[in-house]
Amino acid sequence: MVLIIIFIECGLLIFFLPGDSLLFVTGLFIATGAITVPLWLACLLLSLAAIAGNVSGYWIGRAVGPPLFSRPKSRLLKAEHIDKTHAFFAKYGSRALILGRFVPVVRTFITAMAGVGKMDFRPYLTFSAIGGVLWAAGITVLGYFLGTIEFVQKNIDYIAIVIVAISLVPIVIEWRRSSAETNSV
Repeated sequence: MVLIIIFIECGLLIFFLPGDSLLFVTGLFIATGAITVPLWLACLLLSLAAIAGNVSGYWIGRAVGPPLFSRPKSRLLKAEHIDKTHAFFAKYGSRALILGRFVPVVRTFITAMAGVGKMDFRPYLTFSAIGGVLWAAGITVLGYFLGTIEFVQKNIDYIAIVIVAISLVPIVIEWRRSSAETNSV
């Protein structure tokens, strides 16, 4: 189930899934023996799920983006935005794909935007894979090593709840921000 959620969050533009906390808790549970999959295998599979999600998001953006931005009377989705997106990925694409991986909402949308901006697929795949491995394996390994600490093992239920709650904070902030914008219009 964790693999499916990671894939969906990384590629299908559903940004409210708690990918970071799932990876961290997966590492914690592997350390405590609650999950019996070896750490190396979990990291490999989670990285592959993240990369596969990124590839899907890229192709969704590439296929759906241009028709959305070609509407002549659209206030928000203008053709000039595609040109700016293309220029952004030409200049910052590699860094954006790697660093954006660690920012929850950015992680979800940057893949589609790379497709909309028609970033060359080969460098996209390379940097997306680097970011995917650093993110998925890195956070899982961090959870694993923290899971070997006795205090963490004894309080894993509470820690898991706190991690999930913290991962929901950006979602709540974004929801409140968009609600405030809607009410002010």
